Amino acid sequence: MAQEYVLVKTDDLDGGKADETVHFSLDSKNYVIDLTTANAQALRDALKPFVAKAREEAPRREAAGRGAKGRTPAAVRSHDASAVRSWAREHGYQVSDRGRVQSNILEAYRQAVGS
Repeated sequence: MAQEYVLVKTDDLDGGKADETVHFSLDSKNYVIDLTTANAQALRDALKPFVAKAREEAPRREAAGRGAKGRTPAAVRSHDASAVRSWAREHGYQVSDRGRVQSNILEAYRQAVGS
């Protein structure tokens, strides 16, 4: 036996049949509202003068320790850990083979190589 489920969105403003879901943010809070095409356009028109004068904010970075197991992807790091370890050993620093490179060693490396 076949079954069909139908999702009917209702305009949150006037109770009519909603055509779209609009996502927006204000005062660090994210909102979602289902609206008819006309009400969605009215919302956009109402915000238009404010959006025209506003500046777009860059996406926020995740806090340290969050995301994919708390690790920073290699492509995002500003250094190659193996190169830093090799340089550190050549310059008399004691550095582990694994894990995080100490910040003082990393800073000395950056100053030495100019990055």
